Amino acid sequence: MTAPEAPGDVAGSDAQEHVLVAAVRQAFACDGSLAQVDPSYREREAQTRLALAVAGAISERSVLVAEAGTGVGKTYAYLVPALLAEGRVLVSTATKSLQDQLFLRDLPHVRDALSVPVQIALLKGRASYLCLHRLDQARHTATLPDRYAVRALAKVEQWAQVTRTGDLAELDGLDDRSPVIPLITSTRDNCLGSDCPSYRACHVMKARREALAADVVVVNHHLFFADLLLKETGMAELLPSVDVLVFDEAHQLAEAGVQFLGRMLGTGQVIDFSRDMLAAGLGHARGLVPWQELASACEHAARDLRLAAAGPLRESRGTLKLRWQERAGRADFGAALARLAEQLTRAEEGLETVSELAPDFVKLAERARELAGRARCFAEETAADRVRWIDLSPLQARLVEAPLDIRQTMTEQLRAQPRTWIFTSATLGDDERLRWFTEPTGLDDARVLRVGSPFDYLRHARVYVPERFPAPNSGEHPQAVAALAARLAGRLGGRTFVLTTTLRALAPIAADLRTAFDDMDLPIEVVVQGSAPKRQLMQRFTSGEPCVLVGSHSFWEGIDVPGEALQCVVIDKLPFPPPNDPLVEARVRKLESEGRSAFLEYFVPEAAVALKQGAGRLIRTETDRGLLVVCDPRLARMHYGRRLLAALPPMQRVATLDEALAWIDELKTALPEPTA
Repeated sequence: MTAPEAPGDVAGSDAQEHVLVAAVRQAFACDGSLAQVDPSYREREAQTRLALAVAGAISERSVLVAEAGTGVGKTYAYLVPALLAEGRVLVSTATKSLQDQLFLRDLPHVRDALSVPVQIALLKGRASYLCLHRLDQARHTATLPDRYAVRALAKVEQWAQVTRTGDLAELDGLDDRSPVIPLITSTRDNCLGSDCPSYRACHVMKARREALAADVVVVNHHLFFADLLLKETGMAELLPSVDVLVFDEAHQLAEAGVQFLGRMLGTGQVIDFSRDMLAAGLGHARGLVPWQELASACEHAARDLRLAAAGPLRESRGTLKLRWQERAGRADFGAALARLAEQLTRAEEGLETVSELAPDFVKLAERARELAGRARCFAEETAADRVRWIDLSPLQARLVEAPLDIRQTMTEQLRAQPRTWIFTSATLGDDERLRWFTEPTGLDDARVLRVGSPFDYLRHARVYVPERFPAPNSGEHPQAVAALAARLAGRLGGRTFVLTTTLRALAPIAADLRTAFDDMDLPIEVVVQGSAPKRQLMQRFTSGEPCVLVGSHSFWEGIDVPGEALQCVVIDKLPFPPPNDPLVEARVRKLESEGRSAFLEYFVPEAAVALKQGAGRLIRTETDRGLLVVCDPRLARMHYGRRLLAALPPMQRVATLDEALAWIDELKTALPEPTA
C-alpha cells in the first residue's frame, strides 16, 4: 500500500501509469474533454490533484484514502480515472438517493464526455424493488390501515404495469414510511427465490443480471456489507471481477459495516413470521397442522421477551438503547429467550411436515430455524470483541450484537486479491493521517491525501460562539438556543437551519421559535424533522417563503441547499457521542485497556467530524455566504475547543452578538429584491 510521495507523480517505468495520468490530465485541462461538453467547466487545481492521485492508485493497485473539501468536485475526480483505466469498477455510496444521482446524472455525463463505451448498472437492496409476487398477495389478502394506504397500493398497481426496473424510487409521491412498502417488497426472510411464481419477471434478479454484465456498477455501503455477511445480494459473483472499488461518502462506511456485520433478533420479526406462517398454513394446509396454536405460541413468546427486555420500563416513548448487562442477568430474560427458541423450533417441526405442499413452507421453516438459532446465540456469553445491547420501542425489542469496528473484515478484503481501493469523503478526520477513519477500518498503512475546499471561507463565512450562554446540560439551554436562533433568523427573514444533537431537543426548540416569531409578529414558518417526510420538509424550506428548519441527525449531512435559501446554521451543542451508548462504552473500554485517552482519541475526533458535517450545510457553492453559530461555550473555553475549531473550514470568528447581527445585515443587503 505504498505510493509516490507527491500526488500524480509519474516517475517510474510503468507505461500504463504514464498513459492513464496523461489521459487524466487531458480530461481536466481547460480545453480538455470535460470542458468541451460543459461551457461552465473550469479547471480546478484541487480536483486535478485528487484525480491524479486516484490514477496513481489505480495504476499501482493500491489503497488511497482522500479527504476532499466541499467544492473540490471529488465525484468527477474519481470517475474520470476509473472510467479511463478500462477495468471493471464498483462505486459504493452512502444512500440510495446518492446512488440515483451517480447513476442518472454524474456517470452518464462523464461517460459521454470521455467517449468511453462503458455499460453502467445500478444495484440496490431487495427492499428497493417491487416484488410482483408480494404485490399479487397484497392485492388479494392485505389489510390496509386507511384510505391513504389503499390509494398508495392502487398507484403501485398502475405503475407496476409500465415500470421496467421495479425501482420504487421511480414512483413519485410514495412516502418512505408508507405501510404499503413492506407489503409489496420482499425480504431475505420471505423471498421464495427460484420457487417464486414470478421469478422469471423478478425485478431484483433482473437488476442483478444487469450488474453482472456491466462495466461500472453503483451500489451502496449497506449492500456491500450485506453481501459480505449473507452472500445473497448478487454481488458475490460481481466482487471477484472488480478491478477498482470506490467508496464515496466513506465517512459512513464504518458504521454501515458495524450494523450489518453483527446479528439481530427482533420480537417484531418473530410476530411477522408467525403471521406469515398462519396465513400460509390456512391457505395451503388447513387442518394438517395446528397453525393457530403454533402461531399464537410464537407471538406470546415474542411478547414475553419484549416484556422481559423492558423490565421495569412498562412504557417507552421513542426508542431506548439499554445495556445488555441490565437485562441479561435476569432469570425472566433468560427464560423468555429459551421459551422463544423452543416455540420457534416447534413451529419449524410443524412446517417441515408439510414442506412438500408449497415452497412457502420451506422458506418459513428456514426462517423459524434461523430465528431459533439467534435466540440460542443471545442466551450465550458475548464474545470479547463484540458488544450487545437492546433497542426497546413501544412495539418491540431488538437484541443486537455488533463488532466494535470493521478492521478485521476490511483487512481480509484488502488481502483477498490485488486491486485498487479508493475511499473518499469531505470529512474523514481532524488530523493529517485521518485516524478517525483509517483506524477503525484497518487502513492504517493506506496512502492519505487531504485536499482543501477551494471556497473562500474567510471572506464568505463567519462563525459565532456565544461565550455567555447556559451550559449545554442545563435546563435553560434549549430555550436559549431558540431565543438566539429566533433573533438571527428574524433578522435574516428565515433562511436558517437549527441542528440539534438529540431528538428530544427538537420539540421544545421548535415550540419556543414559533412563540418568539409570534411575539415579534414575523410570518416565519418553523418546520420540524419528523412532522413530514424529509423531501417535503426540504421543499417547504426552499419554497421561497420565510422558513426555519429544526432538524437532528438526518439533517447534519447529505443536505444541499445552495444559494441564499440557507444563510445561517445554528448548532445547539458540540456533537459528542452519548457516553452511555453501549457501543460507545465498549469502544471506550477498549481504548482505556490499551492505555489510551478515550476522550482525546475518541470523543473529540467524533465531535470534530460531526461538527464539520453540520457546518458543511452552510457553504455549498463559491458564491454562498453565511453565518455558523455553535451555542456551546465549551468551544471557546475548553482546551479541546481549539482542536474542534481547527477542524472547521477557515471561517472568520465574530466575538459578539452585535458583530453576528452586523454580518447578518451584510448578508441581507446582498439578497435580491423580492419580485412583486
